[in-house]
Amino acid sequence: MLKFLKFLIAIALLPVCAGAAMALWHVLRITGSADTTWVPFLGGVACWCVIFFLLPRPMWIYVFGHELTHALWTWAFGGRVKRMKVTSDGGHVVISKTNFLITLAPYFFPLYAVIVIALFAIGHLIWDWHHYLVYFDLLLGAAYAFHFTLTLHTLQTRQTDITSQGYLFSFVVIFLGNIAVLLFGIPLLTGKAGLFDAAGWFFQCIGQVFHSLQKLL
Repeated sequence: MLKFLKFLIAIALLPVCAGAAMALWHVLRITGSADTTWVPFLGGVACWCVIFFLLPRPMWIYVFGHELTHALWTWAFGGRVKRMKVTSDGGHVVISKTNFLITLAPYFFPLYAVIVIALFAIGHLIWDWHHYLVYFDLLLGAAYAFHFTLTLHTLQTRQTDITSQGYLFSFVVIFLGNIAVLLFGIPLLTGKAGLFDAAGWFFQCIGQVFHSLQKLL
């Protein structure tokens, strides 16, 4: 019964997914002229793609980040982590409570990219790393590409995280989670727009989608 309810919620959220994608496209267009950010960022993406396609994939690092993300989101919701196991072939974490965000967080929360941002923010606050921004963008591009490619790779096999929540509901949550990270992260990264601008475009595009659907119906 709960899975069927989540399926209905996912159906209702599909227009929101369309609106979020439109808003992201708008953000990308607005920030497209930020060459000093995009060039090193895409350079980092390219560097990781070389590793991903030509070298052995560091699956232990990915699995560790995956299980640690479960743990971090459990702590964020007031739960306890009892045990965690990590191997190159997979892992698991035993926690005291769960919900759909805890379950699906590793698929939309780019932990290593967040770590890069946090470390640079601390270093910049203490030592003024303004002149090292290009290296920050490079590392951030590689870290996000790491998250994106290995998440897609992992989703090619059956994941209990996904089946427990239902495929469509999981897709919607993962899609919206990743869009939210990009929608609010890109303006902060490039400095070409503000968070309130991104939020405004998000709600505006969703409104346009529902208006179009209303006209069709």
